[in-house]
Amino acid sequence: MGKVFLLNHPLIQHKLTYIRDKNTGTKEFRELVDEVSALMAYEITRELPLEETTIETPICATKSHVISGKKLGIIPIMRAGLGMVEGIIKLIPSAKVGHIGLYHDPETLIPVEYYVKLPTDVEERELIVLDPMLATGGSAAAAITALKKHNAKNIKLMCICAVQDGIDVIQKEHPDVDLYLAAIDPILNKKSYIEPGLGDAGDRLFGTK
Repeated sequence: MGKVFLLNHPLIQHKLTYIRDKNTGTKEFRELVDEVSALMAYEITRELPLEETTIETPICATKSHVISGKKLGIIPIMRAGLGMVEGIIKLIPSAKVGHIGLYHDPETLIPVEYYVKLPTDVEERELIVLDPMLATGGSAAAAITALKKHNAKNIKLMCICAVQDGIDVIQKEHPDVDLYLAAIDPILNKKSYIEPGLGDAGDRLFGTK
């Protein structure tokens, strides 16, 4: 069963408060999501392997460490996942970015894939799927399924807010995927919004309704 990591670092929790606040405007909301994503990236990359190298400091030669060639891929679920990309790319500029587009069928509410663009060597990369909200879990599960159809083997899911319903779906459908979350909220309401949540992340990121 995939592990669930709740990232309760004080800086993450502090910024999450302002992400949740309905009075936070689009510019500030976007900046906060960017910052929280970067802070979460520290944790999600904690196990990256290192290798020793020799460098020259201004004083002398010394041995130090670099990431040992591990290939990373960042996969936002459009559109809200796009708001989490930049914070991670600032830390890991060599990561490739793929995209998965999904919409919910208005009658069945089942996620429908409309766009997939991935790195050509996706099967060799450690992939981090990004979506601010893990509510019913349908979209995230569908995105992970799409990656596996393209032979992806090493996948993690990173979300800002989640509920147990969504976590259960991912663990049932993709038990090999670890989850990294900034908050686990109590419930989904009748409209399938997370409570207390942070509203519609896409609308708040891009200023739409």
